[in-house]
Amino acid sequence: MPHSPAVTLAQSLIRCPSVTPKDEGALGVLEAALQGVGFATHRLVFSHPGTPDVDNLFAKIGEGRPHLVFAGHTDVVPPGDIARWTHDPFAGAIDTGVLYGRGASDMKGAIAAFAAAAIDHVREHGAPRGAISFLITGDEEGPSINGTAKLLDWARDAGETFDHCIVGEPTNVDALGDMMKIGRRGSLNGRVTVFGKQGHVAYPERAANPVPVIARIVAALSAHRLDEGTAHFVRSNLEVTSIDVGNPAVNVVPAQARAQFNIRFNDAWTPERLRTHIEALIHDAAQGARVEISFDPCNAVSFLTQPGAFTGLVAQAVREVTGRDPQLSTTGGTSDARFITRDCPVLEFGLLNTSIHAVDENAAVADIDALTEIYRKVLNAYFS
Repeated sequence: MPHSPAVTLAQSLIRCPSVTPKDEGALGVLEAALQGVGFATHRLVFSHPGTPDVDNLFAKIGEGRPHLVFAGHTDVVPPGDIARWTHDPFAGAIDTGVLYGRGASDMKGAIAAFAAAAIDHVREHGAPRGAISFLITGDEEGPSINGTAKLLDWARDAGETFDHCIVGEPTNVDALGDMMKIGRRGSLNGRVTVFGKQGHVAYPERAANPVPVIARIVAALSAHRLDEGTAHFVRSNLEVTSIDVGNPAVNVVPAQARAQFNIRFNDAWTPERLRTHIEALIHDAAQGARVEISFDPCNAVSFLTQPGAFTGLVAQAVREVTGRDPQLSTTGGTSDARFITRDCPVLEFGLLNTSIHAVDENAAVADIDALTEIYRKVLNAYFS
């Protein structure tokens, strides 16, 4: 029995081993499918010193507003030890109703679903009363420098204005339709170095041990509650991810001690306020010891799409197809939605996230078909 166009397209995408930053033909597969019903397409390669060039795709049909954009990525993480897979990660095999392969869930399956839905919509209704676009990058699983952010800049310079966006990230936890993402927490990386004075452990009065100081700082950071959460977000969270002294000798007081940490923060904070708050906390715990504090540039600020007509339209389509009322969530890590939110309201809804980045990543064929029907209903309602 032949599979649906969405599933067949997902198989074709999976068969392109597009591990970041390689494309390996994936964007060409999608581009050809969209061109077949009249989408105008643009292939855009972006560069940045010290990073690999990345191929991206912008496709559009129709003109004017409303303008709905689907966004996603065809790049995937490496498969790891291929011997541990029960099916070749780049074969797109289907076994007992399940599609296996790297990207099946994250997120070639969803890209195939919204492409198939858009193609069906155009074939049934013609060009929309407005516009449908696709923003597809090959740089989401990597540095995220030569991908969606630059694609949005290009689109803005070309005069494109987006009204709403759906990102096909795998959002569902247990069953298709149980969760939709309407925002994400921000992410901030920090590092602290405590400077002591190296010396012999038998003469501590001649040394200054940085280890007790870094221990106090780590304890203070770990115990501190940044906030109690906000209306749509859980509380912000700081995790110490490394403590490093680099001292192989047991009879030497080290000269330095270092720690690094990550903060996932909600909409109660800006990166600037958060840096100031953490710096004060560290200096208080250091009790006068010499410390150096640094933060990475923050490229993931928290964002929220307020529940309203757009989220309600998508949720209604989910209910009609799955019978489930999706939870409106802001949990999880970062995604390219953090870039899109500056241009238009954005939400994320895709397949299940139970197998993403894992051995034997997969998606149920029935879920891909149901997701296609959800996107189809979204398009019909949006342009009605």
